[in-house]
Amino acid sequence: MDVKFANRNKRIGRTTCSYWLAGRCNRNPCRFLHCGTPLPHTAYHHVNIANRYGKKPHSSSENPPKYNKKTMVVRKSGDRGDGISAAKASKKSSPSPTVCKYWTDNNCVKGEQCQNLHSCFRGDGFSILAKLEEHKKVITGIALPVGSAKLYSGCTDGTVRIWDCHTGRCVRVINLGAEVTSLISEGPWIFVGLQKAVKAWNIQNITEFTLDGHKGRVLAMTVGNDTLFVGAEDGAIAAWRGSSEIKSPFELVASLTGHTKAVVCLTVGGKRLYSGSMDQSIKAWDMDTLQCSMTLNEHTDVVTSLICWDQFLLSSSSDCTIKVWATFEEGTLKSIYTRKEENGVFSLFGMADAEGKPILCCSCRDNSVRMYELPSFSERGRIFGKKEVASIELGPGGLFFTGDGTGLLMVWKWVEPPKVASS
Repeated sequence: MDVKFANRNKRIGRTTCSYWLAGRCNRNPCRFLHCGTPLPHTAYHHVNIANRYGKKPHSSSENPPKYNKKTMVVRKSGDRGDGISAAKASKKSSPSPTVCKYWTDNNCVKGEQCQNLHSCFRGDGFSILAKLEEHKKVITGIALPVGSAKLYSGCTDGTVRIWDCHTGRCVRVINLGAEVTSLISEGPWIFVGLQKAVKAWNIQNITEFTLDGHKGRVLAMTVGNDTLFVGAEDGAIAAWRGSSEIKSPFELVASLTGHTKAVVCLTVGGKRLYSGSMDQSIKAWDMDTLQCSMTLNEHTDVVTSLICWDQFLLSSSSDCTIKVWATFEEGTLKSIYTRKEENGVFSLFGMADAEGKPILCCSCRDNSVRMYELPSFSERGRIFGKKEVASIELGPGGLFFTGDGTGLLMVWKWVEPPKVASS
């Protein structure tokens, strides 16, 4: 054995290990030399937060506009000037940190000397409460019905799991025999999107109904104006309303067509339904007539997520942008700010921190969730996963939940800032 090592060292000569120079060699023994001056570790600094209100608007500049704390005001079209009042230019974001893959597998030997992160999040004001690890594939929906002590999660492993919010234990597994592609709750109802159908469960009277007739997978659902809207893989949006029929409490009242590819996101704001599609467009639908009132075509890749915040629409796309849209007097929507991200954006979610300040969660293709304070877009923190975080949901009392592509469901909580005693 000693002869073999001696021969190997002789063959290498005086070559220095490039991984050791970078501070990343984990071989023991290593066949290259560990001598010379290692490269300095990369330092990752927390971003100091100053302005913490708002959302994201579009302009040719990368400077996000400054808005009122409650609303973002756009001037009249005849007296608009540059359209908005710009804030100071935001600084370039620091290089994306990387979670140590050896740490996630519990076998990193470097400890504090490792240049990669030994944590699944970075930032201030929030912390982890629990990790729920029984799902095996992508978590596609999380729901905590109002007044319920049970958390519901749907997964492409074909199951819906029900968790006790007090103990964190899974109390029931519902095996549906097919991928769960979406899941939401509204009132006493849990809606589960599947291939060609939606399962509707009433958790108060323990009844179940199947809403079928959809073509392809049900990828998106939302509720507005007492109507369940269901976006499917064929590009159609089905509208289901309450019915007095004994067989089913839901009646199919319309099929909204116009998208040429799959509908992947839906949201309701004001008197409009908004839909985003793989055809790269956003459509606005009148909630009263269920007719398409306009089509927005500024994204250049799949529109992955839509949320309404106050009177504004926020959209994300695989084209690595987030856009903020505002309604002008003539009723048209125009993008007032565009933010460029390093990676494609998987989904958006809005919430408030413990102080009531608006936070935009931006799940990206690099397996991270960036948390921005609005309207400044100052970075508040990041959450890191082994795979993309596909689902985010809000709970009471500062709780929120994330579900990623490995099936990991995490429970988080916004932490109340320490109170300063008055003198």
